[in-house]
Amino acid sequence: MHSGLCNFYKIVAYGTRRRLIKTIFKEDSGDLERFVLLAAMSVALMLADARLAQMTLVRSGLVLAATPLQWVVQLPARTARWISDVSTSREFLESENARLTARNMVLEGKSQRLISMEAENIRLRMLLNASDSLDESVMVAEVISVDPDPFTHKIFIDKGSRHGVFKGQPVLGATGLMGQVVQVDPYSSRVLLITDSNHAIPVQVARNGLRAIAIGTSSIMNLELVHVPDTADIRVGDTLISSGMGRRFPSGYPVAVVVDINHHPGRPFAKVRATPTAELDRGRYVLLVFTEQSRTPAQAGAPAAGATETPAEATLPDTGAQ
Repeated sequence: MHSGLCNFYKIVAYGTRRRLIKTIFKEDSGDLERFVLLAAMSVALMLADARLAQMTLVRSGLVLAATPLQWVVQLPARTARWISDVSTSREFLESENARLTARNMVLEGKSQRLISMEAENIRLRMLLNASDSLDESVMVAEVISVDPDPFTHKIFIDKGSRHGVFKGQPVLGATGLMGQVVQVDPYSSRVLLITDSNHAIPVQVARNGLRAIAIGTSSIMNLELVHVPDTADIRVGDTLISSGMGRRFPSGYPVAVVVDINHHPGRPFAKVRATPTAELDRGRYVLLVFTEQSRTPAQAGAPAAGATETPAEATLPDTGAQ
């Protein structure tokens, strides 16, 4: 009986094993067939997509059909982002606004600095262009301070006797003559501007060569021509240039432009007012002009430190004009 049971179990196990093997091979055969079918379809679709223009419409249709599904998939992330934006605290928004405001102010400050630097570069280029048009040698100096006395027009520059500066040396701006050096120290100098009431300069009308003397009026925008005959050929808009008389200023430098002429009946002289061409109240740099004509024998050597002011270039006649 025992041997009969053993034979029975063997027969059952053998039958079960055969059915299992058949099932496995049957499933494997189906998977292989499906794989081959899908691979063939994929190759066919790729070939059709590469060679048939109609597949573009099919692709667009599939993308359009999948768009709602993409939107549904992205909906949770969009919802979470919206909730996060809505729930942002007021304190955070206020702090962020303050930070951005401060950053904006910093950027505006830097922008203003760039604007001032650009304007300064323009003035420097104008100075360089002015020096290129001169036959004389020049040296650039920086304005370091302005005389606070409202009745005098003087500036201080950062060049002195150690740099070759001498008393009476002409000082030029980008657009015209500014004045002359009246005091020289080792490392700085004082410049008397042409609008100072103690300054006078011989000029001539560029149009016809008419000579005159321009004196300062203590107004930064005004010069006055003295002893101009009432019948003289001078007009509003005439340019006045340095005449070179007195051998202090070289000839040919622009000085001023005539802006007003008043004729007084019964008086022999007209009152002529002019505006300096140089920007006397702005800019940080000036040109010191070196000419053999402007150096007198006494000025050829280095001047002593602490020298006093020189008188104006031209001595006015004793008519009360001063």
